Amino acid sequence: MDSHRSNEQNRTDVAHIGKSVMMKGEVSGSEDLYLDGEVEGSIELRDYNLTVGPNGRVRANINAKQVIIHGRVDGNVTASDRVELRKSAVLSGDIATQRIVIEDGAYFKGGIDISKNQPARREQQSPAQSSSSTPVTPVTTAPSSPVPAAPLSSTRG
Repeated sequence: MDSHRSNEQNRTDVAHIGKSVMMKGEVSGSEDLYLDGEVEGSIELRDYNLTVGPNGRVRANINAKQVIIHGRVDGNVTASDRVELRKSAVLSGDIATQRIVIEDGAYFKGGIDISKNQPARREQQSPAQSSSSTPVTPVTTAPSSPVPAAPLSSTRG
């Protein structure tokens, strides 16, 4: 047991909400959270991780660093790092994150917005501006290549 406890101390503290707990309102904190009960409202853990356990039932928008879902979530999920939908997950809502894992068997209904961090967006805008000022001439030559196909079809008839 002591080796298990010392292993936990190396990680950040993890708060635990048991399966018999039902909360309404805003949940926020400055540590990782394992939620196996019910929450209705909103969950704000911007720099910390949220795990919704297999008994977890969430009717809330979630904002966290990393979100792992085993249970049911009705609401939008925003994670600055990663979202994982495990095989028992049921999610109805949109996801916004940088990385996503959806296991076989998970249920998901909504949209996914995968974005890179801010410096990557700035780098992508610079080349786009330079390429938009240059006319794209190869596009006008591409439609001329299907033209020879028309005489081939007319030789059949």
